[in-house]
Amino acid sequence: MPRYGQASLSDLFPSLLAGLGIPGETDRLGLGLDARRVCVLLIDGLGSEQLAEHADIAPFLASADPRSLTAGFPTTTTTSLTSLGVGVPPGEHGLVGYLLRVPGHDRLMTPLKWGLFGAGPKVDLLKELSPEEFQPRATVFERAAAAGVAVTQVGPIFQAGSGLTRAAFRGSDFRFDVSMGDLVDGALTALRQGDRSLVYAYHADLDTTGHVRGPGSPAWKFELTNVDRAAQAIAERLPADAALLVTADHGMVEVDERIDFDTDPALADGVGDLGGEPRARHVYTLDGAAPDVAAAWSELLGDRFDVVLRADAIQRGWFGPVIAPESFDRIGDLVVVARQRAGIVRSAVEPLQSGMVGHHGSLTSAEMHVPLLVFRP
Repeated sequence: MPRYGQASLSDLFPSLLAGLGIPGETDRLGLGLDARRVCVLLIDGLGSEQLAEHADIAPFLASADPRSLTAGFPTTTTTSLTSLGVGVPPGEHGLVGYLLRVPGHDRLMTPLKWGLFGAGPKVDLLKELSPEEFQPRATVFERAAAAGVAVTQVGPIFQAGSGLTRAAFRGSDFRFDVSMGDLVDGALTALRQGDRSLVYAYHADLDTTGHVRGPGSPAWKFELTNVDRAAQAIAERLPADAALLVTADHGMVEVDERIDFDTDPALADGVGDLGGEPRARHVYTLDGAAPDVAAAWSELLGDRFDVVLRADAIQRGWFGPVIAPESFDRIGDLVVVARQRAGIVRSAVEPLQSGMVGHHGSLTSAEMHVPLLVFRP
């Protein structure tokens, strides 16, 4: 289960803001961090279990106290980054998955691209669905900047001004990077801004490599070594009053069984839309069909997946203790979560994703636990 309010990604930045002396913020993690400059380096896709298993090729990261956090649910980039940037669980910020149902549109929304998924007319969703209205809560960056902290986001240029950045990380200056070396330099430069500074640096390549080649593949191991060296380069050059924290948005597993929604009519019966991703599906059913679909899916999928009604998923606390009114309809009528190394794919409409080796989204420890590594000068 996600450890909301105690040791989850949504608790990290509020704890750091408290350490920077920002009124109204609480050190939920008990970090007790005495630093005026903080850099958070987020490595997309680096789960605690993957790091522990490959400590020999990431000796610098492995040298830190092996503390971990939980991601929220689902364990996917959209949800985790918003939890990180807003400081609340998914049920409150409303970005509850990779593909979501949104009012007023007959196609699902993909928040990573802030667009509509599937065939149909091209829609400028940034104009029709404002990120600031879709996720109206103040971000941690807005709160920090209002208190006089110099706040900088360092990441790939496609994130600059994107819908997800505006929803989750608005309030910061954005410095784009063009390489790992540029990320290191950008983070160190931003750390020296102002009297107090907060830097968030994002690196995507480990996750991409894990999806395409598999977590633990030779290519993935080479990339983990690159990540280890970059973290060490930042840590060795920190100002005396600074700290570096390394974390991730989720882990990853290799999927060895694919159930194809697009070729199994029994799965499609009663389903209006299939959201989420292979290991954590939001199933939007036709009116009144949810109980029958739940029964059919449970029988077809067996013990490989948990198939639960929306109310049950909420009651279990998967999305957090509070569900905002706007979040309710974004959650599937059913939530289907992988328990084993399986995924529900769509070969016809999601061909690239269906062929990926590595996946995430579910509640397994390999996907849920992410490192929280602290380095000081």
